[in-house]
Amino acid sequence: MTEDLTPAEAYAAARARNAERRTALAPFRELYDFDLDPFQIEACQALEAGKGVLVAAPTGSGKTIVGEFAVHLALTQGRKCFYTTPIKALSNQKYADLVKRYGPDKVGLLTGDNSVNGDAPIVVMTTEVLRNMLYAGSQALSGLGYVVMDEVHYLSDRFRGAVWEEVIIHLPESVTLVSLSATVSNAEEFGDWLDTVRGDTEVIVSESRPVPLWQHVLAGRRMYDLFEEETDHGGRGASRREVNPDLLRLARTENTRTYNPRDRRRGKMVREADRERERRQRSRIWTPGRPEVIERLDAEGLLPAITFIFSRAGCEAAVQQCLYAGLRLNDDEGRERVREIVEARTAAIPAEDLHVLGYYEWLEALERGIAAHHAGMLPTFKEVVEELFVRGLVKAVFATETLALGINMPARSVVLEKLVKWNGEQHADITPGEYTQLTGRAGRRGIDVEGHAVVLWQRGLDPDHLAGLAGTRTYPLRSSFKPSYNMAVNLVDQFGRHRSRELLETSFAQFQADRSVVGISRQVQRNEEGLQGYREGMTCHLGDFEEYARLRRDLKDRETELARQGAAQRRAQAAGSLEKLKPGDVIHVPTGKFAGLALVLDPGIPAGRTNGHRGFEHHDGPRPLVLTAERQVKRLASIDFPVPVEALERMRIPKSFNPRSPQSRRDLASALRSKAGHINPERHQRQRSAAADDREIARLRTAIRAHPCHGCDEREDHARWAERYHRLQRDTQQLERRIEGRTNTIARTFDRIVALLTELDYLRGNEVTDNGKRLARLYGELDLLASECLRDRVWEGLSPAELAACVSALVFEARQADDAVAPKLPTGNAKAALGEMVRIWGRLDALEEEFKINQAEGVGQREPDLGFAWPAYQWASGKSLDEVLREAEMPAGDFVRWCKQVIDVLGQIAAAAPKENSTVAKNARKAVDELLRGVVAYSSVG
Repeated sequence: MTEDLTPAEAYAAARARNAERRTALAPFRELYDFDLDPFQIEACQALEAGKGVLVAAPTGSGKTIVGEFAVHLALTQGRKCFYTTPIKALSNQKYADLVKRYGPDKVGLLTGDNSVNGDAPIVVMTTEVLRNMLYAGSQALSGLGYVVMDEVHYLSDRFRGAVWEEVIIHLPESVTLVSLSATVSNAEEFGDWLDTVRGDTEVIVSESRPVPLWQHVLAGRRMYDLFEEETDHGGRGASRREVNPDLLRLARTENTRTYNPRDRRRGKMVREADRERERRQRSRIWTPGRPEVIERLDAEGLLPAITFIFSRAGCEAAVQQCLYAGLRLNDDEGRERVREIVEARTAAIPAEDLHVLGYYEWLEALERGIAAHHAGMLPTFKEVVEELFVRGLVKAVFATETLALGINMPARSVVLEKLVKWNGEQHADITPGEYTQLTGRAGRRGIDVEGHAVVLWQRGLDPDHLAGLAGTRTYPLRSSFKPSYNMAVNLVDQFGRHRSRELLETSFAQFQADRSVVGISRQVQRNEEGLQGYREGMTCHLGDFEEYARLRRDLKDRETELARQGAAQRRAQAAGSLEKLKPGDVIHVPTGKFAGLALVLDPGIPAGRTNGHRGFEHHDGPRPLVLTAERQVKRLASIDFPVPVEALERMRIPKSFNPRSPQSRRDLASALRSKAGHINPERHQRQRSAAADDREIARLRTAIRAHPCHGCDEREDHARWAERYHRLQRDTQQLERRIEGRTNTIARTFDRIVALLTELDYLRGNEVTDNGKRLARLYGELDLLASECLRDRVWEGLSPAELAACVSALVFEARQADDAVAPKLPTGNAKAALGEMVRIWGRLDALEEEFKINQAEGVGQREPDLGFAWPAYQWASGKSLDEVLREAEMPAGDFVRWCKQVIDVLGQIAAAAPKENSTVAKNARKAVDELLRGVVAYSSVG
């Protein structure tokens, strides 16, 4: 290539190479044994130029290299770099990676569980830890030059997303922000917001996968390509990809079965042939079993694979099915290596706990190269699975979707059993964004030539829908930011109420809301121009036509209102007359399909109670069951009775009468005609219209006739323009109300929170009271409840184990609501304190309703959940893991996670509780020590 350059071009290229050698990027690139991609180089150059960056790229594309360059710059410049992640497992993994490169002296780790070398120049931490540092004004922030926010798209998370925005807003201006995101469709919008709140920010978007991705559907013995010609391999190339016609044909055949048992026109021989053809078809097409899928992938060289099953129990069952099927993916040497690693990594777990944790069954599966991965597993077990998978010693992992979040576990193939998952409220289709995150694990950079995403055939699968999921590579980033009580007192303490309000209005949530208003505002402007034109069209030389049109409109509205009242009154009278009917009454149905003579069999009351006729329930007044003179038994509705009805005659209904018997209906209808066929019903006298005697209508009519415009020759032309003016004005007012509802929404919520905190004496104007300073140290969903419990001394005199039980109610949330069985609780003081906590929550809930703080919008205090109180009490009391887990009926991983969250909040309470005349702080620290033992204490980090 170089000999093709002109002397001038060769000289320019040499100068460029020399200039790059003088940059910090040149030595950084030498740390890697592969060339950086253009988007990585562009982002690193922007960082070195002093700009913030937002990098949006697919999973597995290597965007973390940009974060690592920020670490490199910080060390080169003698400054600090904080590397934040959304989950502790990802923090642990990144910590291990950076220690390997820079050594343990230069790298620290701060999560809720671990604190390792927190004063190091590079510190990996969860995002919440950094948020807490910012509010506390931590000394660790001095010298901070760079903050890397990995998986920044997590700010869409409705439970924790607000923390990311708090950090972005409150970081000192001198800090350069590196935001790493999955590919989102509104990266430019997010970048514009970062530019607004953080200063000059470069947005770098890469949509190409480093390893091409092939999409498949596995049905029976055949693996179908999803696309007929996948020229861009899952990217966003210009070529159009057509869904595989063979797959479409299969879906049509399977989803519309030929045999219909209700089709009586077909003969028996034809139906038998259809059944036989269907049986043959089914023998070729089925949903493969889990061991069968792994064997198929192994035979085609597509392992290692991650199979996503949206159920913990499903993951464990899949492992067992593979074991029962005799599946072995490791040779003898691999099995020995697995055993060595597992025994070394689990050596610190107490021996008596290994059996309780299912260690030996887990180890057997690992030796065969098979594992589960989900949140219910012990953290240590999950970390071992991750390590073995990366080393190639585990080749088949059955995982829940939590594995897709950032953890570095790339595979050659990803399998999706279903395209539906439980979202906490209902079974819902996975979104294009979720599909992208899950399949993004397929294809290992530098190892695989291509990655494979395999969806298992399920009855009802729509290939076009699947192609839409696979083809939609991006999803929008939506803010979930909401002010909280803790946030409010911390902001007011640092900035005062007015400045705090202004800060909140710089949130991404408000930025998005304001942007959505732009289009509506433009429509309002166009409407106002149209109103001006209509106003000119209705101008009358005789007088104010707008005033005249208003009188006509008022008259029409009044007449409509009176007519509505009259109709409602008539319906009420008719319903009242129906309620008086009894079985045996002969009536005349005034209108409808069954108008005429009828015999009441059942009056159809009372409303809301089943009356015995096919379980029918009444929700809209009486619905009498009648026999008509034409021998039909029908249930009538209020619409059949626009006027009141009266019984014309009475008849006895024979006890033997059967409404389903044609003979019974014929006999009784004949008797009805004989008994009452000669009676002519009285015509209902139409009542005088209320409008005829209404004084307001008379006044308006007089005013209209007296108005100067009433005599205009072009009056009706003016009236048409006036009507258009009125409709457009009404639409414009609705748009203005929408704008008002969307602007300042965050600030209005903040105002309501401040008002409630002022009522409870946490705030006095711009002053944060002692109560408020206590609340400022309490982070979590139930921060205000915890603060009120400290103020009311609810936890005074409790033992450490009892305090742990009470604090568990502040953090625990059952995975599924179970109101049928009350949770087991400790007796004595703990039970009384838990009851008092629920009572305080009830008082706060009523206050929130009074101040219009809506829990449905993610603001406010949910009810404390007492479901973990007994396990926390037992563990803090020294009971064995076997005994605690057996009674709790809870997976070990969940138990450890909840214990660590209780420990975290106990630490906050120890810091916030009064130091004098109180036992809470001392007992909170003791409770931490008593909980932090055995499997809860064990950590593989540090």
